[in-house]
Amino acid sequence: MSLDGSTFDVADETVNEAAFGRPGASRGSSAFPQIRFVALVENGTHIVFASKMADYATHEITLAKTVVAALDKDMLCLADRAFFGFALWTQAQENGADLLWRIRKNLRLSPDKRLADGSYLSRIYASQWDFRHKTNGVVVRIIDYALDGVADAEPVYRLATTILDPEQAPAQELAALYQERWEIETAFGELKTHLRGAQIVLRSKTPDLVRQEFYGLLMAHFAIRSLIHEAALKVDEDPDRLSFITPFASYGERSRLRPLFPPRRRQAAHDAMLAEILDERLPPRRGRRNPRGVKRKMSSFPLRRRGDPSPTAVNLAMAIRIIK
Repeated sequence: MSLDGSTFDVADETVNEAAFGRPGASRGSSAFPQIRFVALVENGTHIVFASKMADYATHEITLAKTVVAALDKDMLCLADRAFFGFALWTQAQENGADLLWRIRKNLRLSPDKRLADGSYLSRIYASQWDFRHKTNGVVVRIIDYALDGVADAEPVYRLATTILDPEQAPAQELAALYQERWEIETAFGELKTHLRGAQIVLRSKTPDLVRQEFYGLLMAHFAIRSLIHEAALKVDEDPDRLSFITPFASYGERSRLRPLFPPRRRQAAHDAMLAEILDERLPPRRGRRNPRGVKRKMSSFPLRRRGDPSPTAVNLAMAIRIIK
């Protein structure tokens, strides 16, 4: 499971701005009001199984406190460093889920016990007073690693996990597994690019309809991803190898024609759709990289031009070096 948040532009109506607000800009304010949402996505299927939306001013951490309640035992939740904090960390593991979250490398941590795989046990605290007096700490396992031979990689990456036993989950395996967190970005891309289509904003002109449209998009995404998962199970295929575009286009066309099908033919149409999905196999995933950048230079990220070469594919699992 991966935890992350994003935003949607909504129609520039007075009632939408009053309900949701809009982000600031270097020159005034942005062109459209926005909603903010946080979601949990199952990495293998890209299914969004928990989500919470609110106005733009609501912080992602506030929304995440509602979303992590959906976590349960036998789940492993991945999250980036923006979500790490004592309160959310302890809340996210209340139902028995394990966590693997990136944390800031300058976070003050004292190694309590060095482990054979290069990781170490430490404690996190709710306040500076607890940290100074070493009271009420929660044990975490810390993994520091580098990516050797990867251009533009940071000198050190730091992960925290609730899995304290290195034999159960070695540091090298967890560092490699953390790269799967980026699957949630692909799921958000499916929502914001393919399902939303050419529209740059959600079209609804009132707050209630904006909320309805947002959750309608999630339902449509769930339906398409469920079809892909069903097709993958039929042939024991990785859902990553099946295109999201194919069922999206096929489902839309068949839904338009479905009233013309007698009930006895609907199962045949469903089976034909699964066959179409399986006909469009994607090549195996490469070691893809996508450094942050923008096409319009209005931020601190590097300018990205149309003619810039694509980043070289790398095997990140092979590049990981645990820092001991």
